[in-house]
Amino acid sequence: MKSETLSFFEKVYDVAKLIPYGKVTSYGAIAKYLGAGKSARIVGYAMNGSPGKDVPAHRVVNRKGLLTGKHHFEGTNLMQQLLESEGVEVVDNQIQDLDSVYWDPAKEL
Repeated sequence: MKSETLSFFEKVYDVAKLIPYGKVTSYGAIAKYLGAGKSARIVGYAMNGSPGKDVPAHRVVNRKGLLTGKHHFEGTNLMQQLLESEGVEVVDNQIQDLDSVYWDPAKEL
């Protein structure tokens, strides 16, 4: 991979590490915060390849609150279980009351 891609991934991980417990953000919000507003899919690729437990990839969802990355987690419902263990309500792969748990890095950092 090109070093620019890896450094972008590292920036994505740095932002993801700041998402508070019990909160979620979107791929697009991270991309926009990093000045790459059209790169939500690349943020998704970064989350898929995240380097372990120090990056809370389960807290990154699509803009509608859907757990679109859940198939990248071990087991059938690990992403949902991790979110629910933090008090985030999930029904049918959809975060409930998204506004109350949404964290926007552009506003918070």
